[in-house]
Amino acid sequence: LSGIQKIGHAGILDPFATGVMVMLIGRPYTKVSDRFLQDDKEYIATVKLGEGTDTYDCDGSLMHTSQHIPSLKEIEDVVQEFQGKILQTPPMFSAKKVEGKKLYLLARKGIEVERAPVPITLTTKILDYSYPELTIQVSCSKGTYIRSIANDIGEKLGCFGHLISLKRTRSGSFHLKDCIDANSLSQPSFSYTPYLRKSL
Repeated sequence: LSGIQKIGHAGILDPFATGVMVMLIGRPYTKVSDRFLQDDKEYIATVKLGEGTDTYDCDGSLMHTSQHIPSLKEIEDVVQEFQGKILQTPPMFSAKKVEGKKLYLLARKGIEVERAPVPITLTTKILDYSYPELTIQVSCSKGTYIRSIANDIGEKLGCFGHLISLKRTRSGSFHLKDCIDANSLSQPSFSYTPYLRKSL
């Protein structure tokens, strides 16, 4: 659509997720993609408690259920564990590689392998809670899996949980207000110039 062959990105979104995805259009931007990939990100996520899935999100198969309804105080205590520097184990259903093999390809075959925990930095805030849905805001370093946070919160609460909604509200210095709707990219009159000139 842009007439430019080299197009990159600064972090993809899961299929059901919405929000900010920074596109790097043209060689001047793709050649510095590493800089954008290092940016921290911010999300608003909704977790459904009481159910756990194999993918840790709503696209997966239901694996566990629980009748336990955690109190707001329980949730507040658990969310405190998702602050600052922590270690996060990547989910099996992810593009991360172990010994050269993508984890999701192994997971689809029913194979689970050991995954080394990865250090991440995050700030987690509770925005709303009405069982079974818990909405949180997460500001995090690159490589953070919000699906894993949803799953881990559920496990720590003793009731399971999985991600049912995810919106990326910021990627580095780019906020939702900086974005254009993907549908407008097909409009003949759309001009890329203002976005190509976005300051590095």
